[in-house]
Amino acid sequence: MESDCRIPVACCRPRVLVLHALFWGLVSLRVFGAALLSEDKTPAVKQMVTPCWLLEEFVVTAECSQCNAFQSRSWSSCGLTGYVERVNCTRSNRDDYKSCRSAVMEEHLFWKFEGAVLALTAVFAVVVVIRQRWLDRLASEKVRRQIESI
Repeated sequence: MESDCRIPVACCRPRVLVLHALFWGLVSLRVFGAALLSEDKTPAVKQMVTPCWLLEEFVVTAECSQCNAFQSRSWSSCGLTGYVERVNCTRSNRDDYKSCRSAVMEEHLFWKFEGAVLALTAVFAVVVVIRQRWLDRLASEKVRRQIESI
């Protein structure tokens, strides 16, 4: 009598379960590790001053450019994306620096994402082919057994 269970027996083997646990553990470690590393690590004692570009209109005086090593450590606006643009607030006539996203960085992230998607597509295509061959082999064995029983 056939079981109504839709989970193949091969998925319940200890080796497969350990591989699944290892894979999902590494994925979650990567996701949560990235979230923990991206947390703002500024001291709580630091005085918070609202930048003028949040309160009033501004004009960009210097285009988005990458921060150097000194700026990355000392300016809080460089810490977010690694790129900063110089703005002039119109009412207060004050120069300030604002974090920005550069086109080069966006393009790099896009191609990184595309590469990951293509790699996953290839991996899962191989998995589908292997699984289909395995199922075909099981079906042909079943037919062979039925013919032999006649």
